[in-house]
Amino acid sequence: MSETPDPEVIELASKVFDLARTGDAEALAAYVDAGVPANLTNDKGDSLVMLAAYHGHAAAVSALLERGADADRANDRGQTPLAGAVFKGEGAVIRALLAGGANPESGTPSAVDTARMFGKADLLELFGAR
Repeated sequence: MSETPDPEVIELASKVFDLARTGDAEALAAYVDAGVPANLTNDKGDSLVMLAAYHGHAAAVSALLERGADADRANDRGQTPLAGAVFKGEGAVIRALLAGGANPESGTPSAVDTARMFGKADLLELFGAR
């Protein structure tokens, strides 16, 4: 027997995912501080950090990581926030994720693999890869 999701919970989760996409670091921090899980994921496995990173919001990424979010949490396709930031060319997000402990070798493809794919020698050097 499956339980029907509470519409208010679904509405709150949707709002929090939108805050990650738009980069409202202050509001995200307040929601997590009030009890929203820092590693909340959507139906595709995208975490709040993934959404903030992919949309280029370094301050939101940092706020989530400071509150215990997993910098390497992969989505259902095996993609990590760091690989997404490399793909999008988001330098500030890359630095925020690395400062928060992200592993450039995590995920499929990893951030290292993604940097290689796009010929980003500067990022390979930053990641300590060849």
